[in-house]
Amino acid sequence: MSQRACVLLVDDESAIRALFAMVLRAEGYEVVEARDGEQALAKVAADPPDLVLLDIMMPKIDGLEVVRRMKADKSLPFIPVILVTAKATPKDVVTGLDAGGDDYLTKPIDHGAL
Repeated sequence: MSQRACVLLVDDESAIRALFAMVLRAEGYEVVEARDGEQALAKVAADPPDLVLLDIMMPKIDGLEVVRRMKADKSLPFIPVILVTAKATPKDVVTGLDAGGDDYLTKPIDHGAL
């Protein structure tokens, strides 16, 4: 029996998390949710997921700082991070990728992109 891949969804908007979770669970993924950067870092440290879908604009610790901390933590395995945000200028994309994001999706997301 194969283990399902785990995706950590990080977004301060509960409706966005619910939508992503519904789509990902329907595709067979295990989904863990965090509502801010502090929760995300705690969940990654406690049980590293296979992938992180990370909003950039959040309270407490923004997504750029979360990905920087994750990538700087040598005790963590490599975890791909896809930044998911409404910030869509070329400068925003470059900033997100420079911070350590592995890919960048802009909101609203087409269901097919997931």
